[in-house]
Amino acid sequence: MAYTTKQKKLHQTIRARRVRARVKGTTERPRLTVKRSLKHIYVQVIDDTLRKTIVSASDKDFSQIKGKLPTEIAREVGKIIAERAKSFGIQSVVFDRGPYLYHGRVAAIAEGAREAGLTI
Repeated sequence: MAYTTKQKKLHQTIRARRVRARVKGTTERPRLTVKRSLKHIYVQVIDDTLRKTIVSASDKDFSQIKGKLPTEIAREVGKIIAERAKSFGIQSVVFDRGPYLYHGRVAAIAEGAREAGLTI
């Protein structure tokens, strides 16, 4: 059975809510959330108590990471978000994968952030 676009979006929202029911970002340990599309990947560090985005990054911001494989680009974006978060004094975050599986580009972001010294 093929799903319609509306059904796919509904199931994606249900999966994201299921993950976010368990993952809460605080001031001491904000939430690192991932949005991925077919072409780009976006990452934000969010403080849920203040309901505010602290730091964000995406592959669109940097020309030096173009021309690599998608997982390599995601790893670089993870390193960049970790460096930016550390400049704001954030050492530890909770990882919010949203509706996506912890695999491929999503896992590469977490690995890149860990390599740059961020505790997940």
